[in-house]
Amino acid sequence: MQIVTFICLLVLLAFFYFALRKKKPLPVTTTDDTIRKVLEEHVRFYQQLNEAEQSDFVERCIQFLEQVRITAIKSELEDKDRIFVAAAAIIPVFAFKNWRYTNIREVLIYPGSFDHEFNQAGSGRDILGMVGEGAMQNAMVLSQHELRNGFMNPADRSNTAIHEFVHLIDKSDGSTDGIPEALLQHRYAIPWLREVHKEIKRIDDGKSDINPYGATNEAEFFAVASEYFFERPERMKEKHPVLFEMLEKAFHTNPHNEAESSTLNA
Repeated sequence: MQIVTFICLLVLLAFFYFALRKKKPLPVTTTDDTIRKVLEEHVRFYQQLNEAEQSDFVERCIQFLEQVRITAIKSELEDKDRIFVAAAAIIPVFAFKNWRYTNIREVLIYPGSFDHEFNQAGSGRDILGMVGEGAMQNAMVLSQHELRNGFMNPADRSNTAIHEFVHLIDKSDGSTDGIPEALLQHRYAIPWLREVHKEIKRIDDGKSDINPYGATNEAEFFAVASEYFFERPERMKEKHPVLFEMLEKAFHTNPHNEAESSTLNA
């Protein structure tokens, strides 16, 4: 009986320890004014929001930075790096006010590309962003160069950080399969996959302007298409109206229409 009581006491102590540890926010050294300045200069999605939505976006960036540690590995971390990571996390889920990432605790910033073993030297370094698995569970690795390029080069259709956070969203239902059940209503799943496979065929045939990496599988297609959706919405709506409409339904937002606001409670 005493052993059972002792075990129960240990379980209770462990529970309260981790509960309190989880609630303690990380210190955020970046000021609100700095966050607003960087967002106003470099983040198109933020620029299109109204004043109230911009305030909400800033607040959610701060909340993210309080929960997720940003760590530089062999690189010098600047305020804009932290802000770009937070913005990439919030953009895909901005319409979902109650969304919280439960599957990430730290983002590691490498100066450049790396390989599957996270080596920054040698051959085979062709990875620019990755969601960790195994020992790296609950971590994300991003190339600092690509993180910055994703927000500071408005002409392209790519954003590695958004790509990786979309993978986390996809993974939140337990499977990284290109069907974001947390966002996409069940009745849209089959039409979505049908359109995905159709566009992958077009990529394979050289008839699509979507990043060829999207043809790897359904999960990569979802992440690549989401980059396109948020980075160049006007072009995507013109070139891929069906895909655009489906992503609009999934993310509950239309980044092409500056006047439209579709922030929802979820």
